[in-house]
Amino acid sequence: MYVCSCFGITEDQVKKHADGGACTPRQIASACKAGTDCGGCVRRIQALLGRGDCPRRELVESRTEPAGAPAGAPAALGVTPDVRLSDAA
Repeated sequence: MYVCSCFGITEDQVKKHADGGACTPRQIASACKAGTDCGGCVRRIQALLGRGDCPRRELVESRTEPAGAPAGAPAALGVTPDVRLSDAA
């Protein structure tokens, strides 16, 4: 069944990318463009990904802020935490 009709991405393709390590809608979008046009499939992608364990998410959450850095600053230069497409303003 198609998840993203804009780019013809199926559930199986999303699951394949998830099995390959993509665990957020943004990572799925980077892998296959799903969710980058009209955005109508982002909720379906989130549902397919579920709320399971995500090694990348754990890595981001376990980092601490560098001394003297403002609250919410990335832990290392060039590294930013994942933001779900639905969280973006």
